[in-house]
Amino acid sequence: MASTPDADPKAHPTGNAVKDPDNRTTGGEPMTGAQASYLQTLSEEAGEEFDPELNKADASKKIDELQDKTGRGE
Repeated sequence: MASTPDADPKAHPTGNAVKDPDNRTTGGEPMTGAQASYLQTLSEEAGEEFDPELNKADASKKIDELQDKTGRGE
């Protein structure tokens, strides 16, 4: 069986560690289409207004916040 780089913890010493959205090199770019779609759904479920102008980092933080609020993050 062939090994993938993700299967070898030595290949990626941080494993599946989650980066802080503010530390991502692309965090200042506009949010992705997938982020926008999911964020819009979460916003509707949480009864909050969707902000289409968020950048990737802020969208990621808002998604985390709304997942907690709606129970989708569990």
